[in-house]
Amino acid sequence: MSIVVLWVLAVLLMLVGLVGTVLPVLPGTALVFAGVWLGAWIDGYERVGVYTVIVLGLMAVLAWALDYVAALMGAKRVGASPQALIGAAIGTVAGLLAGFVGVLFMPFVGAAAGEYLARRDEQRAMQVGLATGLGLLLGMVAKVAIAFAMVGVFVVAWLV
Repeated sequence: MSIVVLWVLAVLLMLVGLVGTVLPVLPGTALVFAGVWLGAWIDGYERVGVYTVIVLGLMAVLAWALDYVAALMGAKRVGASPQALIGAAIGTVAGLLAGFVGVLFMPFVGAAAGEYLARRDEQRAMQVGLATGLGLLLGMVAKVAIAFAMVGVFVVAWLV
C-alpha cells in the first residue's frame, strides 16, 4: 500500500475520531488513537516514538473511561441513591441505542427515575438528574479536549 494512502487513512481516522467524540455511534478516541498509531507506524516510530504512542493510548483509555463514568460521578456527587446510579447506568446504555439526543438525556432521565423510585421526592429526583446531566456534559467536554490533545501531541511529536 502506498505511503500516501496510509497517511490519508491515518488523517481520516483522526478526523472521524474527533467527530466521534460527540457522536455516540462512533468510538471517537479509539479512532483518533488508531490514526495516530498508524501515523507513527508509517514512519517506523522515528518521529513519533513508542513511548509517545503509549501515552496517547493511555489518554484514549482515560477519555473512554470518562465517557462511561461521568454521569455516574455527577449523580454520586450529590448523594444519589444506589437506585439513581443504576438508573443513570441504564439510561446511558439506553441512550446509546437512541442516538445523540438519547445520550444527552437518557442518563438524566434514568438517574431521576431511580432517585424518585428510591425516595419518592420529585425535587430530589430532579436535582440528581441535573447533576447526572452536568456530569455527562463535563465528561463529554473532557473527552473532546483529550481527543484534540491527542492529535496535538501527535502533530508536535511528528514535527519536532
